[in-house]
Amino acid sequence: MVGIELVLCLIAVSILWGVTNPLLKRASVGIEDIQMANPFMQTLFEVKFLATRFSYVCPFLLNQLGSVLFVYSLGAADLSLAVPLSNSLTFLVTTIAGYCLGEETANKLTWVGASLVCAGVALCVLDKTVD
Repeated sequence: MVGIELVLCLIAVSILWGVTNPLLKRASVGIEDIQMANPFMQTLFEVKFLATRFSYVCPFLLNQLGSVLFVYSLGAADLSLAVPLSNSLTFLVTTIAGYCLGEETANKLTWVGASLVCAGVALCVLDKTVD
């Protein structure tokens, strides 16, 4: 994997992570109501709570697919490109996905920041892909 294929792979990672973040947040509502005296039982009941919800398991598996794809792409990627590209775009995709799902974004400065993230990512990609 070289050049544009690698960038597309890292963008796919960002999309998988970014879209699933608000879905996981939404599907885990109610976990804070589980109260057990024993820490082991607390963990067990929390895992059961999440594992029995299809609305959590499906986004979780997609999120983990993104992680597998990320680790795979690290074999061919320059770390100074892969990590900033995937993590910053994940932030951007999470913001957009959350907005589409009805979450309230902080304010207009969030969108200004997201635009600056896009510009910074574009500069990183150009720096690494242009000879």
